[in-house]
Amino acid sequence: MSDARQHAHAHLHAQTRVRERRQRLAHEAARLMAEGGIRDFQMAKRKAAQRLGIHDDASLPRNREIEDALREYQRLFLGDSQLTELRRRREAALRALEFFAAFEPRLVGPVLDGTADAHSPVALHLHSDDPDAVPRWLDEHGIPAQARSRHLRLDRERDLDAPAWLFGAEGLAFDATVLPLDGLRQAPLSGVDERPMRRASASQLRALLAEDEIAGYEAGTP
Repeated sequence: MSDARQHAHAHLHAQTRVRERRQRLAHEAARLMAEGGIRDFQMAKRKAAQRLGIHDDASLPRNREIEDALREYQRLFLGDSQLTELRRRREAALRALEFFAAFEPRLVGPVLDGTADAHSPVALHLHSDDPDAVPRWLDEHGIPAQARSRHLRLDRERDLDAPAWLFGAEGLAFDATVLPLDGLRQAPLSGVDERPMRRASASQLRALLAEDEIAGYEAGTP
């Protein structure tokens, strides 16, 4: 075999090994997220790399690869239980969107994307230029909430430290981030793939729930 062919063969072999390690890491990170309730992709990635003894950066999977592996894990190992948790949260999210109607609310995160499980809070974006409007609304309705600050990337150049409110309802955890009204025009960037977050209004969520119900009947699990 010529030197050129040997070099090409070695390069191909190295690429194959990196790809296999990426897949192993993605599936291990997904398992940790599904079984351990980890919601942070970077943390899951680091723990998976540590457990598997893989430390080269080229083998680290992208967040989207881990999310795809998480969907596959949930489909194979959680099945109906994950779908039940997802639907419960989507139905509760719809009631929350109706409750916060004055704040142009949107559903975001795993409950919308379909990867929510028993550990997932219902994540919302609320919109108001009055920083006291949301806590006042919660207080008026007798809902205790914990204040947080959340760092978001609005686009490639702009960041925002937004107030967030954590509260419980219907036996579930809710996580509501408050954005300025002009945040309705463009969603912040996702921590998964750095693209604008997918978001759903109440009417869009109703349509999604209807699709879920139809899919359930077609699968024989109404």
